[in-house]
Amino acid sequence: MKYSIIALVILCSACSRIDNAREAEEIRPYSITVKANSVVPEITSTAGLKVVFENFAEGFRLERTLGTGATAIDSLIPGIYSINISGRAQAPGGDVYYLNGAKINYAVTANAGTVEIDVDGLKVSPLVFTEIFFAGTTPFYFRNQFYEVYNNSDQTIYLDGLCFANLTPTTATTNLPLWPAEDGADYAYAERIWKVPGNGTEYPLLPGESFVMSQFAANHQLPQYNPASPVDCSSSEFEFNMDNPNFPDQPAVDMQHVFYNGNASKGTLPQYLTSVFGGAYVIFRVPPGETYDPVNNPALKTRNLASTSTTQYAKIPIRYVLDAVEAGNNQNSINAKRVPSVLDAGMTYVGATYNSQGVARKVSDITNPDGTPVFIDTNNSTDDFERGVVPQFRRHGSKMPAWNHTN
Repeated sequence: MKYSIIALVILCSACSRIDNAREAEEIRPYSITVKANSVVPEITSTAGLKVVFENFAEGFRLERTLGTGATAIDSLIPGIYSINISGRAQAPGGDVYYLNGAKINYAVTANAGTVEIDVDGLKVSPLVFTEIFFAGTTPFYFRNQFYEVYNNSDQTIYLDGLCFANLTPTTATTNLPLWPAEDGADYAYAERIWKVPGNGTEYPLLPGESFVMSQFAANHQLPQYNPASPVDCSSSEFEFNMDNPNFPDQPAVDMQHVFYNGNASKGTLPQYLTSVFGGAYVIFRVPPGETYDPVNNPALKTRNLASTSTTQYAKIPIRYVLDAVEAGNNQNSINAKRVPSVLDAGMTYVGATYNSQGVARKVSDITNPDGTPVFIDTNNSTDDFERGVVPQFRRHGSKMPAWNHTN
C-alpha cells in the first residue's frame, strides 16, 4: 500500500509538470534517446526505420528516422506520447522484413531519457496476390475470373518470366493425391502453368503498382457477355488466351503457356477456367542460373500415384514460390487443404458460386512514401484476406503500370 501511494504521488507530480508546461508561455523542448531492438533473428540492424511520436492531447506529431544503435530525438514538447516504429529492413541474406513496434502512454517529462522498444516483423514477399475473383456471375458465367498481383516491395520488379499456376486438385478435397515419396515436402503440384513473356526488362512494375491477369480480358458488362458482371476486365495487363474464336483475343498481352498435362500446348479446352468453388494459386520465379522445364524434364512432372489416371502434373519447387493463396467453397474447406502450410497456412472463400463476390488482401497500417499501400502478408489467407467483397481492380489505390495498353 505504501509503494502504491508513492507511485501515485510521482505520477501526479509528473502530470502536474506536464499541465504546468502546457500553461507556460514558453515550452522548453526535450530530447530523449530511442533504441529499437529487433526480435527477428535475421535482422541485426534497425537503422532506417521510421519512428513517430504523437502527443494527441497537444496535437503534436514528430517523425524521425532511426540511425545505427541508439538515436537521439530532440524537439519534443513535454507530454504523454504514443511512440510507433515501423519500416522495412533487409537481412544479410537479402530477405526483406516489415518491422513494427510501439509504446503507448510514454511520459516525456525531462531531458536525456531513454526508451527501448522491441520490433517484430514478417518477411515481405516482393509480389503478392491482392485481389482474386473466381466465383463468377449468375447464371453460370465464369469468364470474368481475374487475379491481381501487387508490388509490395520498395524496388522495381521486372515481371518478364514470372510464372502463374493453379495447383491440383482443382477444388479442395479430403481425397488428396499421393505424390512420390522422394519428393518429400519440396514441391507444389500444378495442373497448368503460364508465364509472363518478355526479354527481361519489358514489363517493369514499380513499388505500389499492380497488374491483372484475366481469363478473358474483355468488358464483361457488354450485352453479348453478362451485363450483371461486377467487373470490366478490358484494362487488364495480361490475358489467358485459349484461341477460342467465340471469345476473341483482346488488347491485353497474352500470357505464354508453359505446361498442361505434360505438354507445352494449351490442349483442346475452350477456356482457361479455374474452379468457381475456389482454387489454389501461386506465382513463382525461377532463380537466375537455373532451368525449369517441366515438359522435357521427367524429374519435374509426375502423376497422382493414388489414381490410375495418366494425367501429368508439374512439380514447382517450393523455394521458387513468391506467393500462394488457397481458396475453398466455405469455411469448412480448411479441412481439405491442397497447399503446403509453409506457403499458405490458411484458406479464404466467398461461400457460394456465381455470386459475383471475390476476396481482397487487407492493407497494413503503413504506406509507401507516395501514399500507395503496403499489404499484410502473414502467409495465412484466412487472416490476410477480406472475404465476400465486390471484386474490383486496384482496390486501396494501387497504381496501373505505365505500359498498360490503355495508357
